Amino acid sequence: MNITEPFVRRPVATTLLTIGVALAGAVSFGLLPVSPLPQVDFPTVSVTASLPGASPEVMAATVATPLERALGRIAGITEMTSTSSLGNTRVTLQFDLARDVNSAAREVQAAIQAARTELPSSLPNNPTYRKVNPADAPVMILAMTSDRFTRGQMYDIASTYVAQRISQVPGVGQVTVGGGSLPAVRVELNPTVLNRLGIGFDDVRTAITATNANRPKGFIEDAQHAWQIAANDQAKSAAEYLPVIVTYRNGAPVRLGDLGRIEDSVQDLRNHGMADGKPAPIEASALSSNSEFGSCAR
Repeated sequence: MNITEPFVRRPVATTLLTIGVALAGAVSFGLLPVSPLPQVDFPTVSVTASLPGASPEVMAATVATPLERALGRIAGITEMTSTSSLGNTRVTLQFDLARDVNSAAREVQAAIQAARTELPSSLPNNPTYRKVNPADAPVMILAMTSDRFTRGQMYDIASTYVAQRISQVPGVGQVTVGGGSLPAVRVELNPTVLNRLGIGFDDVRTAITATNANRPKGFIEDAQHAWQIAANDQAKSAAEYLPVIVTYRNGAPVRLGDLGRIEDSVQDLRNHGMADGKPAPIEASALSSNSEFGSCAR
């Protein structure tokens, strides 16, 4: 028996079967997923550094350049880009696909330590690095509002407690906090008063730095006892900075409150987030595709 004999004997059925297969193929062709670019996780490490108050040009020259010089010695880098903005610098390193991102991160950490001596001494914190995937976008955005806490206090709570708790959830790759900044005391000096009293900005800076020092006080002892000296010499609010003595003029103390305005504020006044018309820090979380996330209410 020839395999083609049934189709020759039944031309109508053969024609209908051919048309059915052609229609099914035409419909299925439109449902096929098409991916012009495959999903590839490139080994990528992002290095960030901050210097409050520095212009983008200063950040590029004094922070980004030393970091790029040290990071450029790492083997396997296929692309390195840097972005400098007001008070912030971000250097993104993309490695070859054959490179293990964990070993690359260890070399990035060593390069940051090597570049630390070339970075500005006024850098408040060491540069940090993260293993990131540039193809991932935040899949959850959380906004926090409060009628009780200030903007700086909410940002402090979000970055200290909430972000750490979310980072511990399985599948969370990175948590970033924006829309605000940490609490700070801002001192706005009056140049006219400084000029009249002959006080320079360095004198004020030295007085503020000495007031905010946290050093061991030592101890007192005799033949049988020893007493540890403890004193709180750190100013944490504007009211504690007001009586700070900057210098003396004509035998009278010149206090910090006499030289300008001191107020409780935040580190960056130009970083502001809103939610439903209220100030709110914004948290963005990047999760893996197999993660599950629930909701909670307080």
